[in-house]
Amino acid sequence: MPLHFAPLRLPLRRRLQTAAVLQWVCSFLALGQLCAVLFALALRGPLWLPALLYGLWLLADRDTPRRGGRRSAWVRGWPLWTYFRDYFPISLVRTTELDPRRNYIFGFHPHGVLAAGAFANFCTEATGFGVLFPGLRPHLLTLPCWFRLPLFRDYMMSGGLVSSEKSSLEYLLSREGGGQVAVIALGGPPESLDAHPGALTLQLLGRKGFVRIALEHGASLVPVFSFGENELFRQIPNPPGSGLRRFQLRLQRILGVAIPLFHARGVFQYNFGLLPFRRPIHTVVGSPLVLPRTPNPSPQTVERWHGLYLERLVALFEEHKLGYGVPPERHLTFV
Repeated sequence: MPLHFAPLRLPLRRRLQTAAVLQWVCSFLALGQLCAVLFALALRGPLWLPALLYGLWLLADRDTPRRGGRRSAWVRGWPLWTYFRDYFPISLVRTTELDPRRNYIFGFHPHGVLAAGAFANFCTEATGFGVLFPGLRPHLLTLPCWFRLPLFRDYMMSGGLVSSEKSSLEYLLSREGGGQVAVIALGGPPESLDAHPGALTLQLLGRKGFVRIALEHGASLVPVFSFGENELFRQIPNPPGSGLRRFQLRLQRILGVAIPLFHARGVFQYNFGLLPFRRPIHTVVGSPLVLPRTPNPSPQTVERWHGLYLERLVALFEEHKLGYGVPPERHLTFV
């Protein structure tokens, strides 16, 4: 197939959009590792004293990712994120108002390859979360391993990212006065391995811990479906049971992270690269499922509310799918 190059003459805003997405992809694929290398080099060079002092501060600050993080309104409001939003573009859709006196778990579906919709909507103000949901404070939960990387951890927390450990979720939901939103890609890293264009398979049947924690704290569950999330990248075919999928799952057990072998387009050509395709993402926030505070929920209680959550998620998807290009014969599949 001949290479399809980008036109030489493009509006400046298009180039800025591409640059914004390029820095985002590089941030999540390489910036953490680069920060760790620079920190190690600083310890061995003339900057050893500032690096040592920062290392001591890291030790004292180690619990912050599990205690609500350290967000920055300035970072969340960078103009950079509006270019990131407009590249796809990404929109956040509210279906109902949410009471800021309550705490919430937003179940984000599907995970996608890099969860671009989750980042744009809940780690920046580019899509207007603060305007749509006044009084609410979103926190996107991600793998704890990222918060062990010096400097990078602080950059992540500035956008509202926090650790996905159980204690982190419990801390958010136990805040008096409400207004806390814990955003969780409930399918987890394994679901990213199924993030092929057109895929509607969600790994949810065995994931019930979030329901138990919500019951224990009396938090509300809100289904969120991000239409277009799986359309951003292609993956090397890895059907369940294939040698590649078995290798990916084995690697995930060792490293703690899933490694989808994805590709899309490049910076100057459209045939191959690690930049996502320009595909619209519409993230629809459903109505809350209000759970009663239940200190020690029984397995039957957890099962019942888990089933109700799945019903709400299906109803949200079915109500909006035609408006966002999903054929009427397509439905969600839970595994």
